[in-house]
Amino acid sequence: MDDKLFTELKGHAATLRAHIIRMNCFAGSGHPGGALSAVELMAYLFNVEINFSPENALSPDRDRFVLSKGHACMVLYAALAEKGFFSTEEFRGLRHINSMLQGHPDRLKTPGVEFNSGSLSQGFSFAVGCALGAKLTGRDYRVYSLLGDGEMNEGQVWEALMFGAHRKLDNIVAIIDYNKLQSDDSCENITSLEPLSDKLVAFGWHVIDINGHDLNEIESAFAEARGTKHKPTVIIANTVKGKGVSFMEGNPKWHGSLAPAGEERRIAFSECGLVEEGEGD
Repeated sequence: MDDKLFTELKGHAATLRAHIIRMNCFAGSGHPGGALSAVELMAYLFNVEINFSPENALSPDRDRFVLSKGHACMVLYAALAEKGFFSTEEFRGLRHINSMLQGHPDRLKTPGVEFNSGSLSQGFSFAVGCALGAKLTGRDYRVYSLLGDGEMNEGQVWEALMFGAHRKLDNIVAIIDYNKLQSDDSCENITSLEPLSDKLVAFGWHVIDINGHDLNEIESAFAEARGTKHKPTVIIANTVKGKGVSFMEGNPKWHGSLAPAGEERRIAFSECGLVEEGEGD
């Protein structure tokens, strides 16, 4: 990755983190940990990788992004706002009645959202269906789906993995935000996923294991995925839950549903380059 692009993406990632913290404080609740861990992945996806914008949002040839771990919607809303789908002023309404930004993405309310998430794993199944649809209709769009590691406990995920490999869907990339925490404990203590890479290989997917905060590794992974033919690709992105806010990092408390207040809020704002302008700002 050249220096100019690297600098731009680092700046964009910082902007996404700041948006997440602002939204979280406006709402007074949310799931900040798993949104912050996916920031670099989303920065690269929406600025470099994906062919999706307000201008082609209704085109049948657009690339699709499906946030399967829908509770981490703040990172998607931040990315969509930066892409121009709606104003950042909408952040003030996060999780409020009648707002376009609900606690899970809603395609009928929020421009740029492809799928109404709810129960974990349903989004990934939908993404696999979209990839199959491209193959059946002869279109060359690509599909990207972001999953949580806790979501990998769902049986429906593994059914979709089997199906994607069986149909040789080389136009889909699954990205696992492997921050090692789910709900209020570690994945290892709740239901261990290891050896995760070996399991995914056994299910017929091309597996790429990366540091999910390293933009150069992210770039290489997506390039490798594009070059992989006749089988789908899964990127295991090793991340830190709450990345970028010191007291949130690796702390299961910040899975959700809460927001920083008092001294923690001051620290979060400072570390994300935000200036206090009053309650909720």
